[in-house]
Amino acid sequence: MKLFYCDRHQISLPPGHRFPIRKYSLLRARLAATPGFDFEPAPFATRAAIERVHDPGYVEAFLSGTLTPQVMRRIGFPWSEGLVARTLASVGGTLAATEDALRSGVAGTLAGGTHHAFPSEGSGFCVFNDIAVSIRAHSLRSAVVDLDVHQGDGTALIFENDPDVLTLSMHGAHNFPFRKQRSKIDVALPDGTEDDEYLAALTPALEQVAEFQPEIVFYQSGVDALATDKLGRLALTPQGLQARDRMVFRKFRNLPIIVTLGGGYSDPIEPTVEAHANTFWELAQRP
Repeated sequence: MKLFYCDRHQISLPPGHRFPIRKYSLLRARLAATPGFDFEPAPFATRAAIERVHDPGYVEAFLSGTLTPQVMRRIGFPWSEGLVARTLASVGGTLAATEDALRSGVAGTLAGGTHHAFPSEGSGFCVFNDIAVSIRAHSLRSAVVDLDVHQGDGTALIFENDPDVLTLSMHGAHNFPFRKQRSKIDVALPDGTEDDEYLAALTPALEQVAEFQPEIVFYQSGVDALATDKLGRLALTPQGLQARDRMVFRKFRNLPIIVTLGGGYSDPIEPTVEAHANTFWELAQRP
């Protein structure tokens, strides 16, 4: 299975910054220790591809480093050329994974899942919306299964009025973003939700996605629902997350599926890395 990565592009973050930049290289090393994966550096997304979703003025301002400090604070990163490179590779990795999944059935990117990015602004560590860019690159009936603990608000807004894209977001009801958008299917969970309650809520939601009859599925596989996560507020175990992944992969076993990484903020970082690795090991075993 082919996995695209962008951890070769480094960004400098101030001490104490809560974005877990180390997890990307640690995850690739963890997966490389087991057979079955073919790693490729993610190509840069083209400006034309990004502008199918994002306002050209916003794209230009980010690429040139002229976004206002207020806009960059909303994104959550200091601007740098390294951030530009990593952002273009993150979007490019999802685009490349989509092309590969259309050929082989499954592919993934060890980045991406930047679901808080809106057409004209970024938010929550997300600059450009890689899933939306990849969907707009093809004329396919698409489903987004977003199981990151934070609502995929940017993706929901972008496709709110698009009948050919179904967005499912299953997220913490009282977590970021505090102003929610309208996904086609929203499942809001109370703080402290555990494995059994989570999986019981997921089952009918996935059935609704299947009834939409998508031609391709994008799986936002954030692991921030873990009980150890600093930002998650839910209480899933690693076994519960594996069961979640298995449900998704079995439900859509006959469709091309692209896995994006999404969030994970456990401290120490090891539970996050292991949970992300479990997702790709489950994907490799998809029936």
